[in-house]
Amino acid sequence: MPRSPDDLPAHKARAGQTPRFDLQAHSTHSDGELPPAGVVAAAAGAGIRLLALTDHDTVAGQAEAAAAATQHQLALVTGVEVSVLDPAATDLHICGYLVDPQAPGLRTQLASSREARALRTERMCDAVERAGWRLDRTGIDARRAGGASIGRPHLAQAVFSEPANSSRLAREGLHSATDFLAAYLVEGKPAYAPRLAPSVAEVIELLHEAGGIAVWAHPFWDLAATDAVASTLRRFARLGLDGVEAFYITHSREQTQMLVDQAAQLGLLTTGSSDFHGPNHPLFHSFGAFSTYDLQARLGPLLD
Repeated sequence: MPRSPDDLPAHKARAGQTPRFDLQAHSTHSDGELPPAGVVAAAAGAGIRLLALTDHDTVAGQAEAAAAATQHQLALVTGVEVSVLDPAATDLHICGYLVDPQAPGLRTQLASSREARALRTERMCDAVERAGWRLDRTGIDARRAGGASIGRPHLAQAVFSEPANSSRLAREGLHSATDFLAAYLVEGKPAYAPRLAPSVAEVIELLHEAGGIAVWAHPFWDLAATDAVASTLRRFARLGLDGVEAFYITHSREQTQMLVDQAAQLGLLTTGSSDFHGPNHPLFHSFGAFSTYDLQARLGPLLD
């Protein structure tokens, strides 16, 4: 494992350079395209030295990822991305790092979260069919049978891949599964269903009990206003949050600077990621695709 920031080439990356750490990625155990070993291989091929696999509500891929990381001589941080409910937004996420995958409380909550996600997907499947779309549930049912996480991207892909929907998708200008998700499966859209999830405080406590740290993922992905992000970050810090994902593929220089400044004032870590989901994802398809804008990341125990 790297012992200090200097052990990671380009740890203090300038705009346009590729960071050598990438602390959020997804495999086929949640909404990614590649198995855990494939995620690690892709990261290593992109020059990443410090990686976290953070599948949604599951740590099932950690053992496979760890074995692959040893093969590729890459430092792997055990991670998970947990959905939370909060007044600030309907869809927020906390990344847990350095957690013990066998911690009983964490395993219980993740199993509950996966079940809630599956039930929510089922409600949205029904709503999609009521809206007149054809839906082949074979893939969704297979994921459920295998214990894998099920979410809106899988439902959107099931609709988009159904040949009977092709003409209507074209008429409505929906050219990808992501387009369908945005048009039908987000808050305020016809087939959206609210989620059931633990609170931020509950998840922070759970991650700490599992020996890990809690980091707010991609703040400006879920909240648009700078003031809202700043006030929410301060509130989360009072609840025991350990860090914030300041460096992110969609964060602007101004947004990143604000998060770094706020984190420094609050004594929080600052992490970063490209949120890799696979080579064919329209946005999250490349490791090292975010910039630190010549700002110093504070990775703390993630470097140990």
